[in-house]
Amino acid sequence: MSKYLDLNIKEINELLKKKEIKVSDLVKEAIERIENSDLNAFITLCKEEALKKAEELDDKEVDNLLFGIPIAIKDNIVTKNIKTTAGSLMLNNFNPTYNADVVELINEKNMVIIGKTNMDEFAMGSSNQTSYFGPVKNPWNKTKVPGGSSGGNAACISSRLVPFALGSDTGGSIRQPSAFCGTVGLKPTYGRVSRYGLIAFASSLDQIGPMTRNVYENALLLNAICKKSKNDLTSSDTNEDFTRLIGEDIKGMKIGIPKFYISDVIDKDILDKFKEIVSLLEEKGATIDYVDIDYIDKCVPLYQIIALGEASSNLARFDGIRYGYAAKDIDNIDDLYYKTRSQGFGEEVKRRIMVGSYLLSGENVDVYYNNALRIRNAMRNSFLDKFNSYDLLIGPTTTTVAYDLNSDLDDPNKSFMDDVLTIPVNMAGLPAMSLPIGFSNDLPIGMQIIGKPEDEALIYKLGSFIEKELSLDLDPRGDKDE
Repeated sequence: MSKYLDLNIKEINELLKKKEIKVSDLVKEAIERIENSDLNAFITLCKEEALKKAEELDDKEVDNLLFGIPIAIKDNIVTKNIKTTAGSLMLNNFNPTYNADVVELINEKNMVIIGKTNMDEFAMGSSNQTSYFGPVKNPWNKTKVPGGSSGGNAACISSRLVPFALGSDTGGSIRQPSAFCGTVGLKPTYGRVSRYGLIAFASSLDQIGPMTRNVYENALLLNAICKKSKNDLTSSDTNEDFTRLIGEDIKGMKIGIPKFYISDVIDKDILDKFKEIVSLLEEKGATIDYVDIDYIDKCVPLYQIIALGEASSNLARFDGIRYGYAAKDIDNIDDLYYKTRSQGFGEEVKRRIMVGSYLLSGENVDVYYNNALRIRNAMRNSFLDKFNSYDLLIGPTTTTVAYDLNSDLDDPNKSFMDDVLTIPVNMAGLPAMSLPIGFSNDLPIGMQIIGKPEDEALIYKLGSFIEKELSLDLDPRGDKDE
């Protein structure tokens, strides 16, 4: 098997420009790796489509760093004429008639979609165990979860099946699996990337973002997918190079650590490794302080109210009539709704819809949802206030490393508590990135870097500095020659 996909993006690009390799070589290598993998990271492998696109690109001029590179797409981002399931039986026969905005943008860069990745059903979960298509395995230990809901992405990037993937993050679904699998994942500022074509979970929280092997490649992919869209009125106008600060000195930076991120609910190994990073940053000239964020300790119940309320509204469209799964042997319209939604949705999704429907019923809208929005706004303002004094905020990404498959499946709060350190960022609409900082029992540990709105470039600056200083071996395959 060739090993071109083990090279960094600049090395691959140079080989393509010199015509020493073809795009077809990269695509065939990616397909072979995926077909030989037992991680269950993909729901749909676009073998014929990818090979056809590669052959077309073989004769074209290489005009950008992402040209011809295989990329995986989370299966809640719609792709024209490629099945898009959101990890659910409900959409198991859904073939979209259009592309998401981000898919159009990566097509403009002549990247090659290699397949659609496995995920928690409708992005509801943090372990990739709620997928209708079965759980994804963690490449570092196949008895462990990869995290979720973008677990397929994190697993395929970590195991070097492909170098790039697009995921979505509603409460930590890019950052948490990135931490569990030892990859780099960024949730951009809310509105930075168009959500048009993303199957909605919670519309005020959802955000598409890049998942990659390293910080530079993450910034490069973010460059490609940022563009104001007429299809998404929340999208912002972007014209900047997110790689521009990578390599700069961090001396003089002011960094805050929310006290919430160093509580005793976090595993000792994670806290110890995080404290080593804090010491490193201080040694290199950064100023570090501990800060308080108002209402951050209420982030999980706030998220449950807002996200589940919005989910119940968004998923009401799946009724067995317009598209997607439809129950058979029905007697009337009510029977159609009941059987379609009972059979088409998994247990976790049904549970969240029911809770969300209650929260939005009658006076509960004011009692719960509207109050939650007010507290959320106060939390956001507290975050923004800290950026008047600090360049960035940092903390661990997760409270534990990856845990056993099939554990705590009956605990309805488990998936929310897995995201207790990532949820606040979504609530505040801020950008944040998880990157690996070490290991505990041979499982990766992730650290989170949080920035003020539209300050992703500064996040990449600090992240790339830490990455270079640590120089970790993040390949779980062991003997790279196998």
